[in-house]
Amino acid sequence: MRADAQRNAEKLRAAAAELFQERGLKVPLKEIARRAGVSHGTLYNLFGTREALIDEVVTGLAADRLDEAAEHALSFEDPREGFAYYIEKVCELQATDPAVADVVSGRYPASECLMAICGRAQDAATRIIERAQLAGAIRPDFTSEDLLLFFATNALLARAAADTAPDAWRRQVAFLLEGLEMEPAQKALSAAPLTPQQVHDVMGRLTGTP
Repeated sequence: MRADAQRNAEKLRAAAAELFQERGLKVPLKEIARRAGVSHGTLYNLFGTREALIDEVVTGLAADRLDEAAEHALSFEDPREGFAYYIEKVCELQATDPAVADVVSGRYPASECLMAICGRAQDAATRIIERAQLAGAIRPDFTSEDLLLFFATNALLARAAADTAPDAWRRQVAFLLEGLEMEPAQKALSAAPLTPQQVHDVMGRLTGTP
């Protein structure tokens, strides 16, 4: 890559990182090019697609934050505390970083790196859930698919309430955690857990992706 192309690519990466974190991954590419001070055509020539730009800019930062949340959750001696920490931390990331919220929701399935992060995060969530269930800390019928849907709806809530009630998500997390606590005579749910395919279909509708 020529020196001027390298400079333009760095400008675009920096502008994309700022705008993605400010507004999420759907920000118009023209705005990214405008903030970088280059033409729309230059952006396409250097990166080709939105997904390629996402892979270059967002996935590393999102992966670090989600991996750190999972690792810290698994380090808790009390599995219940680790489970609560993980949910609260991911929901906080969704509320404060729209780009991470989009990554957790798998908004761009054509981005291989993004989807790899989603898969790794779901594997970590499964370990955190199972650890808490084995300790008798949370009800045994809660699944990683249930948690994925909760994160998807939390992202929508956090985005809709960002200006008027930025801490609204905390109340919903508190209700979820309390509802999952084991009780001596806990009733079974009347609805079966969703299958991975059902979750995929629902997530596609929630995020507007096929």
